[in-house]
Amino acid sequence: MRTLDWVVLFAWLISLVSYGLYRGRGSNTVSKYLLASKSMPWYAMGLSILATQASAITFISTTGQGYVDGMRFAQFYFGLPIAMVILSATAVPIFHRAKVFTAYEYLEQRFDAKTRALTSAIFLIQRGLAAGIGLYAPAVALSDVLGWNDRWITVIIGALVVVYTTSGGIKALTWADVQQMSMIFVALIASLAIALHALPHNISVIDALHLAGAAGRLKIVDLNFDLSNRYNLWSGLIGGAFLALAYFGCDQSQVQRYLTGKSVAQSRLSLIFTAGVKIPMQLFILFIGAIVFVLSLFVPPPMIFQPLEAARAQKSAAWAPAHADYQRRFEERRQAAYEFAGNQTPATLSAFRHAQAGFEIARDRGLRIVGNRFDDTNYIFLSFVKSYLPVGLIGLVIGVIFSASMGSTSGEINSLATVSVVDIYRRYIARNRGDRHYLLASRFLTVFWGAFAVAFAAIGARGFGALIERVNIVGSLFYGGLLGVFVLAFFCKHVDGTSAFWGVIAGEVAIFSAALFTSVSFLWYNVIGCLVVVAVGLVLAAVRPGASRYPPSTDVPLSRQSHSR
Repeated sequence: MRTLDWVVLFAWLISLVSYGLYRGRGSNTVSKYLLASKSMPWYAMGLSILATQASAITFISTTGQGYVDGMRFAQFYFGLPIAMVILSATAVPIFHRAKVFTAYEYLEQRFDAKTRALTSAIFLIQRGLAAGIGLYAPAVALSDVLGWNDRWITVIIGALVVVYTTSGGIKALTWADVQQMSMIFVALIASLAIALHALPHNISVIDALHLAGAAGRLKIVDLNFDLSNRYNLWSGLIGGAFLALAYFGCDQSQVQRYLTGKSVAQSRLSLIFTAGVKIPMQLFILFIGAIVFVLSLFVPPPMIFQPLEAARAQKSAAWAPAHADYQRRFEERRQAAYEFAGNQTPATLSAFRHAQAGFEIARDRGLRIVGNRFDDTNYIFLSFVKSYLPVGLIGLVIGVIFSASMGSTSGEINSLATVSVVDIYRRYIARNRGDRHYLLASRFLTVFWGAFAVAFAAIGARGFGALIERVNIVGSLFYGGLLGVFVLAFFCKHVDGTSAFWGVIAGEVAIFSAALFTSVSFLWYNVIGCLVVVAVGLVLAAVRPGASRYPPSTDVPLSRQSHSR
């Protein structure tokens, strides 16, 4: 990057953090720090929910997903609007009436302490891992741009995230997310415009669409029902709906966002807003990846997009013949693309697809020099940024990627600290303390979870393929169990705490069995887990007729404890 890029990068980061801290000033009580005293308007909550999902992974991995696999990943979100309507009618009013800080606090009111502790532990495990994966994404970006070791970058970014998160609480995070989302849209629109402008002068936008479609990059809907296929209409509508129900209804990182709302109506509006914007936004991001793919038909892309691995591979004896074959296949594909764009007939279409298949074989040969399972999807968009964006805009896009990761990761760390304090520390370790004590504990546990995310990012996330998939796979291993117990809590009034507890255990066993011993796609894990939890809970409740349905809670609401000293 050049001097102007650095100026833009740091100006944006300073502006973002300063604005968030300014809006979040006065977060000096537990209620203000964790729930913004329930003062947030719907549009701020909605944009914050979007920003939590539109992390650095969205820029780095979703665009790469559109490049290598097309737009069918968008089916993953087809169940989202269904889930948001259901949650607006159920979870939002229930959580607001319960006056809870966390979703799992409600489970003790409805069931018992052990069910609350179990679900809290499940959340802490899965969200802690997901935070680490999300934190690794900007390390990928800066490693590619600067040539630095990604582990050191992860540590540096993590330290900045911890400082930012411990300062302003949920209110600072939410308002920073509002500013961030506006810049995300600017960066995405600019990237698409530049990709289209970079196409050869004799390739029109219509030609680009035809080429992308011929290569399968514009295929959105797959009607084939196949449990092993990750992305089809049915996995999106059914599995995606279950995942969205679990994510927005049971994951504290999202529940905490709409618990900050001024009213039930404001929280509902934030979810409906997210439902209306999320799918078009994902389609737009995937479309950028598809257009970058079309650009690569005419301008030679790297055989390996990860620069450091490419440099190491070039020292191998296998590199020269593989790269020569890659260049030959590229020229064949480019010629076939020009011919198809100029005269779209079945013959030119067949020739183009044949050339594309040959090119992919040559590129896979190059990737295998690095390793049989090497995947450089996360570097594709960054390669485009470095090669085509003008000076200044590179700094802005890198800054947006950087801050997007800070926003999503800080939100996750904040929710992890909230659950740790409210559901574990206050419940079992330090009961009946004053507000200042729990505020300090919240800040301390924020630092702890930040360190955990950094450690996992540095050690465990670097071998992952497409990060956008990995985040959702990690979540799907746990979300089905959480969703099932909330279904029991909301709709099965005769089920007691012990039945619900063992239902969750059975659901998690079923999910991990499906993951380890079958080829079922991860989107179906949520369906399997939820159904098993509900079935086991109902059966156990039926054979235990003497079980108490509503055990008295021994927990004291945090809002009352805040004034106990």
